[in-house]
Amino acid sequence: MSRSAAKQRVRVSVARLRSLIVGLLALVTAAAASACTTGEDQPSIVVTTNILGDITREIVGDAADVTVLMKPNADPHSFGLSAAQAAELERADLVVYNGLGLEENVLRHVDAARDSGVATFAVGDAVDPLTFRTADGVGPEEEEGQPDPHFWTDPDRVRKATGLIADQVIKHVDGVDDSAIRTHADRYDEALTDLTAWMEKSFDHIPEDKRALVTNHHVFGYLADRFGFEVIGAVIPSGTTLASPSSSDLRSLTEAMEEAGVRTVFADSSQPTRLAEVLRTELGGQVQVVELYSESLTAKGEGVDTYLRMMRANTTAMTDGLTAGTSGD
Repeated sequence: MSRSAAKQRVRVSVARLRSLIVGLLALVTAAAASACTTGEDQPSIVVTTNILGDITREIVGDAADVTVLMKPNADPHSFGLSAAQAAELERADLVVYNGLGLEENVLRHVDAARDSGVATFAVGDAVDPLTFRTADGVGPEEEEGQPDPHFWTDPDRVRKATGLIADQVIKHVDGVDDSAIRTHADRYDEALTDLTAWMEKSFDHIPEDKRALVTNHHVFGYLADRFGFEVIGAVIPSGTTLASPSSSDLRSLTEAMEEAGVRTVFADSSQPTRLAEVLRTELGGQVQVVELYSESLTAKGEGVDTYLRMMRANTTAMTDGLTAGTSGD
């Protein structure tokens, strides 16, 4: 091979190498751009409970990654975190949690995230919380005067929470489109307004003398206050599922139920109905046990996978359960 031919081959090899390098750089640039558009660099919002998680996702849309710590069908009073989930809290741009003592095994991790500089928002504290109160001696006496964390059973308070969560996202999460967040929040506010009107219309079918609630534990104080029900008592006389009823608690409850003529018990779907079944024995088997989805959403596709669906399902179940056997409906 002549010297000129060898030089020509070297030139061709160098040109090919340059072309290869340019191509590789283009691929790397495209991959980086793709990573940005697929959300790898998006801000992070971590939410403790799945009910608040659904509400937050409606507000945020695709403006940020929303991670929900509580799994479907779990109990907010007892669920815990893995080490990886606890680390997610401390890397978040914003942590949204219920507060008022609801997430009993998670609050210390929220406190740790706040201490490390993460913005946190306790929704329950900001929506005019009610306090637990007893009714004729039947109720969570040891908690009387303490804040009730179950504010989401009142859709009007959820409307207030929607605006407040939007405020927190805009304030603490860099890079989100403020106008898009407001638009999402306004649209969800309209859906909640429609929900409230529908619930009022549905509950109108329940006679005044039938508007008495007995549940597994004290969870519907806000709904009762908003829609004109009376909470007779609970199988677990507490605002938390971690408590246990005594024989005297059950006796007091059955006496209150007999006095009020109540024969329907609403049991949370995330808890076994064993405690409610006890009342059937106490009251001679004349008790109807109706399941509600009061503290947790289901998995996708299982029927109650959003807050709006949960409230509509519960309203229907409560209306049917309390009007069973009445005339004129």
